[in-house]
Amino acid sequence: MAASILLDYPTDERRPRFDAVRIAIQGLPEPVRLALTAFLDAADSMSHQELQAHFTATFDMKRKCCLYLSYFAAGDTRRRGMALVRFIEAYRAAGYEIAAEELPDYLPMVLEFSAVSGSPIARELLSSHRDGIEVLHQALDSVTSPYAHVLEAIALSLPAIDDATRARYLALVNEGPPTELVGVSFLGNLAPFSATAGEGVHR
Repeated sequence: MAASILLDYPTDERRPRFDAVRIAIQGLPEPVRLALTAFLDAADSMSHQELQAHFTATFDMKRKCCLYLSYFAAGDTRRRGMALVRFIEAYRAAGYEIAAEELPDYLPMVLEFSAVSGSPIARELLSSHRDGIEVLHQALDSVTSPYAHVLEAIALSLPAIDDATRARYLALVNEGPPTELVGVSFLGNLAPFSATAGEGVHR
């Protein structure tokens, strides 16, 4: 939940919650706590308007700094629509419906889903898009954005990546998200989510 709050657009309502996040993360494992604290320290050194401007310049203007997870796997291709449907199916399988105006693959929303549902589906959803998360982390780090610290904390909270994920991650770093679908995306090989896999409460 801390990562969800910090990674979302810093609205007038959300920015004041940063102090509560700083207090809440004190009990987290040290590497995760230090990563989130590094972001909070950097955010504290910026005015509200500066942080908002940095968020917009980073996530809205840079192709590899995208907060929509399916973009890394499907890019701007026809496959993207099916990928978004899979996210909606995952929420519903855990007993949740999308109430927000954001697309269902918006990373802060997926993180919130993981925090409030406690469903293994949420963890599987994040793990399935681990390569995209790694690309985003590397892209943020390359432009020296403090948001890279939040992605570091997220990565530390997920299982270590395997060789296949690392290969996809390196390919995405070098080539960027696809602009035209070629062959079958690895996303299409995900096992369907079971309606009994989680016991989340309907919102």
